[in-house]
Amino acid sequence: QVQLVESGGGLVQAGGSLRLSCAASGRAFSNSAMGWFRQAPGKEREFVAAIGWSGGSPLYADSVKGRFTISRENAKNTVYLQMTNLEPEDTAVYSCAARRPLLRYSNNKNEYVYWGQGTQVTVSS
Repeated sequence: QVQLVESGGGLVQAGGSLRLSCAASGRAFSNSAMGWFRQAPGKEREFVAAIGWSGGSPLYADSVKGRFTISRENAKNTVYLQMTNLEPEDTAVYSCAARRPLLRYSNNKNEYVYWGQGTQVTVSS
């Protein structure tokens, strides 16, 4: 069982930066692939970034590649999403999610079983 709590959202001007954090409880965190997803009003939840439990290159949506960076600190049971050069189109509720242990990361939201409550990111133009 993994419980997830996001923080770090807020209001920022276009071109600005934010760092989201996702704190996880549960011993399974270090063996779990983690992902960030977002949902804008009236739209479906979409994949943003994912990172494996065993290292390797992270996975990014094309829309955020080169601007967002996902990372994790297993010693702190935390995964981060560093967002730079933010655009109004990045406005959404951002949620972190975890797969069951020892599974490869994925960009498919249906393959993640544990979810946080989300944090709002608003980018003004």
